[in-house]
Amino acid sequence: MQISVLHSVLKANDAVARGNRHRLGQYKLLALNITSAPGSGKTTLLEKTIPALAAENDQRSAVIVGDLQTSRDAERLGGVADQIVQINTEGGCHLSATMISEALDQLDLACVSYLFIENVGNMVCPACYDLGEHVRVAMLSVPEGDDKVAKYPTLFQPADVILLNKVDLIGVLSYQVNRVREDLSLVNTKSPLIELSTIAGVGMTSWYSWLVRQHRELYI
Repeated sequence: MQISVLHSVLKANDAVARGNRHRLGQYKLLALNITSAPGSGKTTLLEKTIPALAAENDQRSAVIVGDLQTSRDAERLGGVADQIVQINTEGGCHLSATMISEALDQLDLACVSYLFIENVGNMVCPACYDLGEHVRVAMLSVPEGDDKVAKYPTLFQPADVILLNKVDLIGVLSYQVNRVREDLSLVNTKSPLIELSTIAGVGMTSWYSWLVRQHRELYI
């Protein structure tokens, strides 16, 4: 009985997610669901990415921020994003398609080209829920340790791109990047691994190029 209930919940979520994706497509928006552990650097990534897209391609962005409590990440992004919606899950470990649908009602989708969904910091729950995004971004960072892909494969299996952040700390923390690559070869061989540092600026050009290419290929 519990399995049937779980399947029913996911089936209902997926139906709403398909509606979200169709709605976003009508406005030629690229929606990205960014998943990671807390502290990996999702908010800083967006602080750097959104102005770069606006400056280089004149493309505006909206953000939906998911957190258990507070609006601190949304406040940080207030100076760079054109539109922001904060979702507080009040203890829930992930966003759902219904939450995203309700957030879309608060956005002027005709005015933006990108929608970034900053999911709740969690390496397990968000992996199961389609939100209606077009691409899924799995992020990890050097201080977390080089075993995260092996420990949490379900986060990385559906990812369209994997971002390894804070690479400027590799030498300091004796991080084994080859271990990450080997573990990814067992769970996801289709998606690129982009090594970057949002603070030092390393690899950010590759990330921006990947984003622009995804938008172009989706609506070519």
